[in-house]
Amino acid sequence: MFGLARPVWLLGLTSLFTDTASEAIYPLLPLYLTRVLGAGALSLGLIEGFAEAANSLLKIVSGHLSDRWRVRRPIVIGGYALSSAVRPLVALVTSWPQLFAVRFLDRVGKGVRGAPRDALLAACATPRTRGRVFGFHRAMDHVGAVLGPALASLFLLLFPGQYRLLFALTIIPGALAVSTLFLLEEPGAEAAGLPADAARGVESAREGWRDLPPRYYRLLIVLLVFALGNSADAFLLLRLSDVGVGAVFIPMIWALLHVVKAVVSVWGGIKSDRWGRRVVIGAGWLIYALVYAGFALSTSVAALVAWFLVYGFYYGLSEGTEKALIADLAPASLRGTAFGIYNAALGLGSLLASVVFGLVWKIVSPEAAFALGAGLAFLATVLLAALVREKD
Repeated sequence: MFGLARPVWLLGLTSLFTDTASEAIYPLLPLYLTRVLGAGALSLGLIEGFAEAANSLLKIVSGHLSDRWRVRRPIVIGGYALSSAVRPLVALVTSWPQLFAVRFLDRVGKGVRGAPRDALLAACATPRTRGRVFGFHRAMDHVGAVLGPALASLFLLLFPGQYRLLFALTIIPGALAVSTLFLLEEPGAEAAGLPADAARGVESAREGWRDLPPRYYRLLIVLLVFALGNSADAFLLLRLSDVGVGAVFIPMIWALLHVVKAVVSVWGGIKSDRWGRRVVIGAGWLIYALVYAGFALSTSVAALVAWFLVYGFYYGLSEGTEKALIADLAPASLRGTAFGIYNAALGLGSLLASVVFGLVWKIVSPEAAFALGAGLAFLATVLLAALVREKD
C-alpha cells in the first residue's frame, strides 16, 4: 500500500500505538512535576536530559549488536516491551526521583529498540525511497502523538484531576504496540544489509565505528552542534503553562503540533528524495531557530501557541530526513552502528542542552535560554551547508 513494504507498515503501527501511550503522559509531565510533585525547571531538565542520554547511548550498543548478531527483530521487541511495561508506573510515583527512575527505564527501552528498528526500515527502502519510508514512519509516530494527547484531554474533561488513572491506562496501547511486532518478519540477510554467510559474518563482527566513512562523521559533528541547542520540548510546554495555558488545553495543543508533524513528515521525506537531504534538513533547522527566537521575544498566549505549531514544520522536515541521510552515508552492514552513534550524539547533546537550558532559565531568564537555542540552530545550519556533502 502506497508503495511501502509490509514491515514498514507494521513498524509504523507499532510506533503509532507506542506514541499514543507515551504522548498521553509526556505533555502533562511538566505540570505534574511542578504542581503535583513540587519540583522545578531544573529538575525537569535533569529528568529529561539524563533519560534521553541513556536512550541514545544504549542505541550504540543495541545497534552494534544487531549488526554483529545479524538479527534485529528480537532486540526491537525487547525494547518496546520494556517501555510498555514501565510507562504506566508513572501513576504510582510520589516524588521527582521516582519519576526520574520510571522515565529513565522508559527511555532505556527506547534506546534498546531505536537503532535496530531504523536499520530494519532502511533495509525496506532503496536510495530513491528512503526519505519516503522514514518520513512515513515519523508520520505514523506523530499520528500516535495526536491520539494520545487528544484522548488525555477528553479523559481529563470527563475526570478532572485524575492524572494517575490516566497514566495507568496507557498500558493498553503499549500492549497493542508489542503485539503488533509479533506479526513482523525480519528481512533476509541481503535485504537487511547483513552478511549472508559465516565468513562474511566474521568480517562484519570486526567492523565497527572506525569503518564508517569520513562524511558520516562530518555530518555527526554538525548534528552535535545543533543538538547542543535542542533542549527538551517540555520547556516549551512549561513556557506555555507559565503564560496562562491551562492544564486541560496543553494536551490539545500538543496534539495539534503532532498533526503538523504528521502532515509535513511525509511531504518532507518525499521532497528530500527529490531535492536532496541537506536542503530539507537546513530548512527545518532554520525554522527551529525562528521558533526559539519567537519564544524568546513573544509574551502573549496567541503568539506563543502560533510559534509552537510552526515548530511542527521543523520536526516534519528534519527528523525523517536526517535518518535517511544517515542510511545514505553508512555501509549497509554497519547501519545499526551508524544509527546508534547518531542517536548517542543527539542524546548527549540533549542532556547538555536540557541541563544548560534549565540553568539559564533559572539564573538568567526563559528568554535568554530560548535565544541560546536559536543561535546554536542557526550556527548548525551554516555548518551543514559548509561541511557536509551527500556524496564525496
